[in-house]
Amino acid sequence: MPLETRLGARLLQRTTRKLSLTEEGAVFLERCKELLASVGEAEAEITAHAGHAFGQPRVNVPVSFGWMHLAPLWAEFIRLHPKVTLDVTLSDRVVDLVDEGYDLAVRIARLATSSLISRQLSSTRMILCASPTYLSEHGTPAHPSEIASRAVLAYTLLSMGENWTFEGPEGSVKVRIAPRMRANSGETCCAAALQHQGIVLQPAVLVGEHLKSQALVEVLSQYRSAELGIYAVYPTRRHVTPKVRHLIDFLVEAFREPSWPA
Repeated sequence: MPLETRLGARLLQRTTRKLSLTEEGAVFLERCKELLASVGEAEAEITAHAGHAFGQPRVNVPVSFGWMHLAPLWAEFIRLHPKVTLDVTLSDRVVDLVDEGYDLAVRIARLATSSLISRQLSSTRMILCASPTYLSEHGTPAHPSEIASRAVLAYTLLSMGENWTFEGPEGSVKVRIAPRMRANSGETCCAAALQHQGIVLQPAVLVGEHLKSQALVEVLSQYRSAELGIYAVYPTRRHVTPKVRHLIDFLVEAFREPSWPA
């Protein structure tokens, strides 16, 4: 029996050129989507009890952090979960997880209130630094206000923009910078700093190794900039699929003892 006959309602408007949903058809379609989603949640709940992770989680991660700190981890995750195939996208753009179909994203930020669920993996602070050569040639700033007259290599996606804020002995200090160079890549800013071109404000996750080797040195250590959380974020759902749950647990364990400076 045709579906429309069984339901006693017209679901489609038919013309010689196209088909379109009627009001009843749109309601029926939406309800079917909800039922299918519920079936998926039920399957996820059952497989979660069995502890098996399978499928292809789509993951979005920041470019520099993804390359430096996450790329070395993926092989181990795949080894632990042979039925999982990862789909990892590196982008500094804040993606819409639901609209763009991502299961999970890693974000380094002060998270605003949203409809997403988050789990903190670690944290990192923003560090003001420059090469010893640059500082010997131009002098080491004694106060944040002096940064305004120095060569600054600015990351254009920094949430503070070009008004950098620090907390120091006298409280909060805000400085308006005039960048010598702007880039939407933290690694590009660091590369210029390593070539003695100016001062950068970058997270410890990015400059930590350069600080250890003393290729870069921290400037104004008594003045602290922003502290950022590193989060795994995922869409709001009543049941997290095993592939996502195992991935989050894996990342939490991997960053239990971070390699970058506190």
